[in-house]
Amino acid sequence: MASELLRIKKRKETRQEMISLYEKSDQVLLIHYSCESFYDIKDGRTPRVTSIAVRNLKTAQTESFSVHKIAERSDISINDIPARYDELEKKMLEEFFEFIKYRQTFHFVHWNMRDGAYGFSAIEHRFQALGGDPYKIQDDKKTDLARALISLFGRQYVGHSKAGRFLAIVELNKITDKDALTGKEEADAFEAGEYVQLHRSTLRKIDCMSNIFERTIDGSLITNASWQDQYGIHPKALIEYVRDHWLWSVVVIIAIVSGLVGKIAGLF
Repeated sequence: MASELLRIKKRKETRQEMISLYEKSDQVLLIHYSCESFYDIKDGRTPRVTSIAVRNLKTAQTESFSVHKIAERSDISINDIPARYDELEKKMLEEFFEFIKYRQTFHFVHWNMRDGAYGFSAIEHRFQALGGDPYKIQDDKKTDLARALISLFGRQYVGHSKAGRFLAIVELNKITDKDALTGKEEADAFEAGEYVQLHRSTLRKIDCMSNIFERTIDGSLITNASWQDQYGIHPKALIEYVRDHWLWSVVVIIAIVSGLVGKIAGLF
């Protein structure tokens, strides 16, 4: 029972956090990035970053930072990128952190960007390894959309396919995923020097993230979660469900009123 009550509390807190972010959506940025596969690196170094996309939740305006765009501005051909990758990557990350530096009050919504293999700290470390001085986003300004969905709908809200939960929930909701690559496809694209393809995948995925966020808020997100997955079986869960679904509240009120009317009529 204690665990169910904690789950109810966590769900309520997550829901309130999501609503709060939506209410100040002009100050919320969705962020996603692509990088070299961290599974294939044998020397222990941090994966090279290929592209980063940042999208304003309200306006949908998107800023993107990519190695191939830096190369184009520097008059360096795609074929010459591998030989000058560190130089181009450092310049890209300089621009990214300069962008972040002037948005200290903004909140960042991401998908599993939580550790040194793939996350904010991985990008920061990569910039440091290249001789840069990164601006660090405070943890209280970060929200993991992946964890939020688990909190709201339970761990079984979508199948854990080879492509991962992200593309699985995108497919379940029939969200356009053109150009979005799986982790394996991104790794292959990096090895093949398909930097433009990686950039397109990053942009598409951040568009999908925005779609998922908005559907979560308006209640239209389709999941595989059962009622019990979401609310548990404790009586408090029923109260939580009724509060979240106003139509059921109306039904309950009508039933109560109808019952009272019936009792009164029986007295005459």
